Amino acid sequence: MAQERESHREDVVGRANVEDTPELLAYYDELARHKAGALWTVANKIEPWEPKSQSVPVVWRYRDLRAHVLRSVELVTPEKAGRRVVYLNNPGRSDVAAAVGWIYGGLQVMNPGEVASAHRHSASAIRFIIEGSGAYTVVDGHKMTLGANDFVLTPNDTWHEHGVEATGSPCIWQDGLDIPFVNAMEANFYEVHPDLSQAVGYAVDDMTKTWGNAGLKPMGENWTKGYSPMFKYEWAPTYDALTRYAGCTDGSPFDGVLMEYLNPVTNGPVMQTLGASMQMLRPGEHTKAHRHTGSGLYHVAKGSGHSIINGRRYDWQEHDIFCVPSWAWHEHANGSDREDACLFCLSDLPVMRALGLYREQAFGDNGGMQPLL
Repeated sequence: MAQERESHREDVVGRANVEDTPELLAYYDELARHKAGALWTVANKIEPWEPKSQSVPVVWRYRDLRAHVLRSVELVTPEKAGRRVVYLNNPGRSDVAAAVGWIYGGLQVMNPGEVASAHRHSASAIRFIIEGSGAYTVVDGHKMTLGANDFVLTPNDTWHEHGVEATGSPCIWQDGLDIPFVNAMEANFYEVHPDLSQAVGYAVDDMTKTWGNAGLKPMGENWTKGYSPMFKYEWAPTYDALTRYAGCTDGSPFDGVLMEYLNPVTNGPVMQTLGASMQMLRPGEHTKAHRHTGSGLYHVAKGSGHSIINGRRYDWQEHDIFCVPSWAWHEHANGSDREDACLFCLSDLPVMRALGLYREQAFGDNGGMQPLL
């Protein structure tokens, strides 16, 4: 039976356009026997004119998933599961269990008094708190208490564990990791703490108290690691900053009032492979469309509205999660004319920028807004 061959010919000057002949087909067979191939047979595929994301836009509706996440409490324990998580599976990236691009996402739940064993891995992670009280994370001996819309870093190769105080309530948070990216780089390691837990060696919330003071850096503190020392980023000061900034700016025509979470030492991203931002859409605001390299996993921290992604409308409300694939046209609209809406975004923009791969383009037609398909 003849081997089925890929054909990626383009009748364009400068692109591969080689017709098959019996002699060439025999040549390809000879190359294959030596585990090699002719570039011109696949060049147009592996060097596209522009990015073609395998990911598709998706909205994961919290009202639909919440009951299933809570049901997992009845079915598995943290000890057996390692982490009790319902992961978000993009239909175009199911082979690598990604929510979008090279970003993994999931919803994790823990009951009061439960603690997941301490571990570390090469992948970097964030936890964005959705609901519940008493949640905490310990990172390299630093304990952070967590409330709704706070998020915490568990950077690569840091010991970390998560739990809920016995006096708390069931907690659900969104996980976001660069697992698919680290696996693609063939660089992922995983290790369980020999004691299954780590001692808290510092005052509770010390890293936020030390590094989270606007415009101030602690004298004599020296931080040289590639990720932010702040670890925890709280919702209240974030929303206050957005509100104050909104009072003195027109904002971005594409993103409204957008602010990035920073490493206070470098003014760079919170981690080397994952960036985080929060944007405010003012009452009635509808942004213009643009696209850029880099994928975004959005969490609706406040309000409701919709986004138009590659010409299709996706409605969202508080705690829904949606994704924008790399190089996809997107614009956002606040559904209320009285209240603002806020979107948290986890992205791979630090990688795009560090490697010189970031590119952005505005939608030039129709007043900057996409016609609906």
